[in-house]
Amino acid sequence: MRYFDFHTHAFTDELAKRAVAGLALTSGIEPATDGTVSGLRRKLEENGIDRAMLLPVATKPSQQEAINNWAASVMGDGLYCCGTVHPDAENTVAEVERIKALGLYGVKFHSEYQNFRPDEERMFPIYEKIAELGLIAVFHGGWDPYSKDEIKATPQSFAAVAGTFPKLKIVSAHLGGLNLWDDIEKYTAGRFHNLWFDVSVISRFISDEQLLRIIKKQGAERVLFGSDCPWDEPANEIDMINRLPLTDEEKELIFFRSAEKLLGI
Repeated sequence: MRYFDFHTHAFTDELAKRAVAGLALTSGIEPATDGTVSGLRRKLEENGIDRAMLLPVATKPSQQEAINNWAASVMGDGLYCCGTVHPDAENTVAEVERIKALGLYGVKFHSEYQNFRPDEERMFPIYEKIAELGLIAVFHGGWDPYSKDEIKATPQSFAAVAGTFPKLKIVSAHLGGLNLWDDIEKYTAGRFHNLWFDVSVISRFISDEQLLRIIKKQGAERVLFGSDCPWDEPANEIDMINRLPLTDEEKELIFFRSAEKLLGI
């Protein structure tokens, strides 16, 4: 079986040690890599994964340009990259255009780190430009260790965005909303042609029965294998999918074919 891990993270060599240590302290998760690109590549190779999507996030408006330049510089040899914009930056639409020019594949958003809800109207011009340029909008979905009183990226919010922007290709991570499984079944699974889920870092949070039900409702052609490495071992998600009573065709779709079709590769 081939694998395309659609949800991975890494940092610059200078930042990796500090970033991984801080996030590990907050999440209580022992990281699977040292946070570097070389560490990520080693982990992917250990698991027989030949392609992956790197998803950087700008946690401050001032970071987006440098992060996007770095993402473009590390891309290649099986590593695909999205860029990032921060909702509070003044030049978000222009930066989306630059992300396209850099050859990156989409734009990663994280509501908890960037303090926004996906369905806020101030985000709409950004989504319009992403759709116009044929890029992908990738969102964290659901609970996060940084979540406080309000979970901002809910299935309801993704339903609103998908319905408002039918030409926008949306990937909602963590099966569309970590720990919001019933809402996923109610509001998003199988309802939108332009909405994909990835299965990253969900193996410890969801029952096999509910996961299978959501995948069947969503359709394997709109489900993507992902690990959230270094915040989970890719083997956990591989084992999770393999133990489900899915057909070989469905497993191929999830493990790599859905990603290929979404990216047009």
